[in-house]
Amino acid sequence: MSDEMYDVAIIGGGPAGFTAGIYTAREELKTVLLEKSMTGGIPAITDIIENYPGFPEGIAGMDLVARFRQQAERFGVEIQEFEEVQRIEKQENQFLIHTEANLFRAKTVIIATGGLPRQLGVPGEKEFIGRGVSYCATCDGPFFKDSEIAVVGGGDAAIQEAIFLTKFASRVTVIHRRDALRASPILQQRAFSNEKIDFLWDSVVTEVVGQENVTSLKVKNVKTAEVKDFVTEGLFVFIGWIPNSQFLDGLIDLDEAGHVLTDRYMMTSLEGLYAVGDVRSKKFRQIAEACGDATVGALSASEYISDKQL
Repeated sequence: MSDEMYDVAIIGGGPAGFTAGIYTAREELKTVLLEKSMTGGIPAITDIIENYPGFPEGIAGMDLVARFRQQAERFGVEIQEFEEVQRIEKQENQFLIHTEANLFRAKTVIIATGGLPRQLGVPGEKEFIGRGVSYCATCDGPFFKDSEIAVVGGGDAAIQEAIFLTKFASRVTVIHRRDALRASPILQQRAFSNEKIDFLWDSVVTEVVGQENVTSLKVKNVKTAEVKDFVTEGLFVFIGWIPNSQFLDGLIDLDEAGHVLTDRYMMTSLEGLYAVGDVRSKKFRQIAEACGDATVGALSASEYISDKQL
């Protein structure tokens, strides 16, 4: 066990993690940030981000997270990459954070591990992320103005996003593996009454096809096994979200999907341990919102250390 004690250990190196670090380090709290791979998170593989305040012309995702990192390092955040946390335990007034190779000690912990959109797992999907394949209508919808696009999914998220995408696209086709939606009745009513939305029932996408960008999909009817080409300029996938919280199971309260439950100050069910950003149980997942979470969580952690005189 290392004798070094940190005031705050942040787990996760995306926008939420860096924002938390900026705040705790500016509070003169000794802060370490642990990231299981390279820092940046999902924004690092996003081509252009146009809805983050302060960049009216938009900014490449990699450039934005690079600025986050530079600012955190400026205030003295110690960044440790390739340190995947295996488990956390609390002993009296300290947390022990176990990675594959090391052990870190901290007075408080901020979980900022985010999550990943559930993917289809079909050929061409990964290759065309950012070039026609998207998992965020708010982020990428404006790029498809007057385009014909497809949405995969049948739950609330898929139908909400399909309705939202009609603000930009000329035609939105919802592809669903069943012959009925799972979305709430009011959302179904809105979708069925929207003249821009079509439905392709009993169907699954088996391949994403394109050259520089997506040009079509291979779509299979699950009842007849017939495969057809579906011409489209974009594919939006909304079949679920997988929070990176597996290492927290049994330690703190999670919802049924594995998202971390917190109070309004970002504290979890375990005193001194906070969660911020997309790993939390919440409705929206945006960079600006994750940064807001992180601000509250960081200031709460600072207050906790002060109040407990740790």
